[in-house]
Amino acid sequence: MTKIRVPATTANLGAGFDCIGAALSMYNEFTFTPIDTENLVIAVQGLEAARVNTDASNLAYQAVLKLYERIDRDPPVIQLEIKLGVPLARGLGSSATAIVGGLLGANILAGSPLSPDEIMQLAIEMEGHPDNVVSALIGGCQLAATATNGWAIADIPWHDSVVPVVAIPNFELSTAEARSVLPNEYSRADAIFNTAHLGLMVRGLETGNPDWLSAALADRIHQPYRQKLIPGYTDVERAVIAAGGYGMVISGAGPTLLALATSERAEAVAAAMAQAWETYDIQVQAQPLKVDLEGAVIDPN
Repeated sequence: MTKIRVPATTANLGAGFDCIGAALSMYNEFTFTPIDTENLVIAVQGLEAARVNTDASNLAYQAVLKLYERIDRDPPVIQLEIKLGVPLARGLGSSATAIVGGLLGANILAGSPLSPDEIMQLAIEMEGHPDNVVSALIGGCQLAATATNGWAIADIPWHDSVVPVVAIPNFELSTAEARSVLPNEYSRADAIFNTAHLGLMVRGLETGNPDWLSAALADRIHQPYRQKLIPGYTDVERAVIAAGGYGMVISGAGPTLLALATSERAEAVAAAMAQAWETYDIQVQAQPLKVDLEGAVIDPN
């Protein structure tokens, strides 16, 4: 039996569209056990367990099949137990946890034929972009850029004084829908704006500089277009600033909203986000989290 714990992730962080992700202290667990039967067994626990497929179309199991296809071997029959702690379709990387958990579990079952880098490349291939799966796999805040031989991954130090605060609403937003509202082309001015703010965000996260962080979360590539898909966005953002937060971004494709704040203001920012959204009759789970520095953890016991 092998248990894999994989953290939630927040992607984009404003100007870091499709290239930056950070692991958060919220987790899904995947337990893999070879069994002497003919049929796959998948059992799911957690608040949204009934919505997770328990047949061969399950995403974690699809990752198992992907790895065995890559090594050109037949997969064993397994029992896969999933314990959900990351909400589905909320912009917190639930699909990335399944991909990473499935690949790591399959690699252990197969005797570890793939290196960590090969697993990362396979995870990016399955997800289609690197931000969620890379940070889910190795933890911390990571910047991914294309390189001649695949991907270059750079760690972004996250200052201890900067606290991520998530507000998770009781409605969903699919990645496909969130991408459908984006334009096909951007102006030179917007590209320069985002380049500058991406650099400022990296330095702000590294240093905890409040002036840099307050300016860094602005973006012109995706958030102006996706805001209309999230009721109350502007009011929640105002509440974050009024409560002393540095600012707010859409987590991944949304609808979860992510604020950055000091440890002294984090609880107040979480309460303000929840209160602002509740005026729209939207129930919300709002809380400060930590940046997970471990990434996916394998427990062979």
